[in-house]
Amino acid sequence: MGKINCSDDMLFEKTVDSKTVFEGKVFDVEIKKIITPEGRESYREIVKHHGGACILPVDNEGNCYLVKQFRSPFEKVMLEAPAGKIEEGEDPLCCASREITEETGLTAGNIECVGAITATPGYCSEVITLYIGTELDSGNANPDQNEYIATVKMPLSEALKMADNGEIEDSKTLVLLYKASRRLGL
Repeated sequence: MGKINCSDDMLFEKTVDSKTVFEGKVFDVEIKKIITPEGRESYREIVKHHGGACILPVDNEGNCYLVKQFRSPFEKVMLEAPAGKIEEGEDPLCCASREITEETGLTAGNIECVGAITATPGYCSEVITLYIGTELDSGNANPDQNEYIATVKMPLSEALKMADNGEIEDSKTLVLLYKASRRLGL
């Protein structure tokens, strides 16, 4: 890979003003007035989000547990790892622990953080912290009101094939599947 002859300082934009134009239950929207590195004035529309946590439950037999859920922006049911929105001030690990139980009924005796992703950094501040949950115990799912989901158990190897052929499209789930396969030697 070639060397890039550009310091990060040459890329920074300076925010000179910002205004919140929408305050919602899940996110806010802010418009920032910025000065580009070349000195021009421009604007950025930013979705401000507290972030999320996503956990891939994997049992001792190499099965993972995903959830099917209707996703309104795409008007279809999607297959995803259990995930949820971090409440203001909440630790991402607490969020992941809550979501695995709410959405699948499982609890994980061991939860390992495997990193975080910025889902859409061009316009959204959301950071999703990723976990793999093992040493699973089963219980009863308790989804949030107006959350309709179905749990799907499948070999991690099958989920990877679905990811590779485009049947799983959710970015946080894709990253988690690939990280879990490396961690577990698949």
